[in-house]
Amino acid sequence: MTTALRLRPRALVSPSFSVASVDPRLLVLAGAVATSLTGSLIKLSGVEPATSTFFRCVLALPILGLLALQEFRRYGGIPRRVIAAQILGGMMLGVDFALWARSIHLIGAGISTVVVNVQVVVVPLLAWVFFRARVPVRFVVAVPFLFAGVALAGGILGGSGDGDQLFLGTLLSLAAGVAYGIYIFVIGRAGSAHRASSQVFVSTIAAGVVGTAVGSLWGTVDLTPGWPALGWLAALSLSSQVLGWVLIGFALPRLAAEVGATLLLLQPVLAMLFSIVIVHERPSIGQFAGCALVVAAVWMVTHVKPANRRPVTARIAE
Repeated sequence: MTTALRLRPRALVSPSFSVASVDPRLLVLAGAVATSLTGSLIKLSGVEPATSTFFRCVLALPILGLLALQEFRRYGGIPRRVIAAQILGGMMLGVDFALWARSIHLIGAGISTVVVNVQVVVVPLLAWVFFRARVPVRFVVAVPFLFAGVALAGGILGGSGDGDQLFLGTLLSLAAGVAYGIYIFVIGRAGSAHRASSQVFVSTIAAGVVGTAVGSLWGTVDLTPGWPALGWLAALSLSSQVLGWVLIGFALPRLAAEVGATLLLLQPVLAMLFSIVIVHERPSIGQFAGCALVVAAVWMVTHVKPANRRPVTARIAE
């Protein structure tokens, strides 16, 4: 998957994918469903961040490796500077994996997935700092609403959970969102629609190493978590790390920016729904309102006119 592919008006179709003839909107929707299960699957596994990060990456590598090999045979080698960027991005992705996994245990799968969407403000800020890119007015208007929503989702008006736990979990989700925003920014400068699987393969290796190390702050890797936990982790790896990311990464270049960004907003909404249905989370009314405010602010930031082509920066859940 690549989360910040530069969109092109002309569809990019790779014969190595049998889904090339499928409507890209359906592919993004399928990818959104797959990735929206991430938080619930991590919670169901019941393992610590280091263990979930390690297994979600390791179990995905064989399939991603085969896909990357196909790309290598078709397009040749990858420039060293691009590989370096993919490794750097993957390191930040690993930080995101670990912090986000911990926040799931503290504030819940649904709320953490919504809060982590603050990455949409990180990418424009980095573009402004490093390239003096113009900051859209809608971005400035949306930021206060975004953080107000984060505060509500974090239980500032009361939530389902301990106050200190809610605060720490929200803080970790925010930090994860920053790390993910850096990942998007780095990969967006070096990524290619033709190299989606290769990029995910390299980034996943780096993410596994760094994420496991960061996750060890809350416990070392358990190489024998038990069959039930291993089953949930395998489902996580195949649904989100492979299926979701590859489908979305393949489909986004074939869609207008505003269409892709809008469809991806279904992901945090579905994540909240799945957290209620699958792991029986019960957010407060204030937290629901905060999540709705975050989604609205993200839509405001990512929604663009058809003439303004740009990378999609709405979050794809890890």
